[in-house]
Amino acid sequence: MAAEPDADGLRLVVDLNRCQSYGQCVFAAPTVFRFHGVESLEYTYAPGNSARVEVLRAAAACPVRAISVGVAAGDNVAHVRGFDE
Repeated sequence: MAAEPDADGLRLVVDLNRCQSYGQCVFAAPTVFRFHGVESLEYTYAPGNSARVEVLRAAAACPVRAISVGVAAGDNVAHVRGFDE
C-alpha cells in the first residue's frame, strides 16, 4: 500500500514540454527523479521534507528550468522555486 503524501510538505511540478531529458535532476535527487526508458522522466510529486535539499539542488541544476518546487500547507502551496517564474 502506498503511503499518503504529507498534507504539509514539498510539491513538485515538472513541465514535461520544457524538459529536454538532460538528467541533471536524476543525478541531483535520484530518490525523487528517475528515467523510465530512455527519455521518459518520472518523479515523485510529493517527496516529503526529508528530500528538500536534494529537490532544491535538482531544480537549480535543471538547465531549462522545467522544475517548480512549492511547499504545501493544507490546501495552499507557497512558492519556493519556480512557481512564479
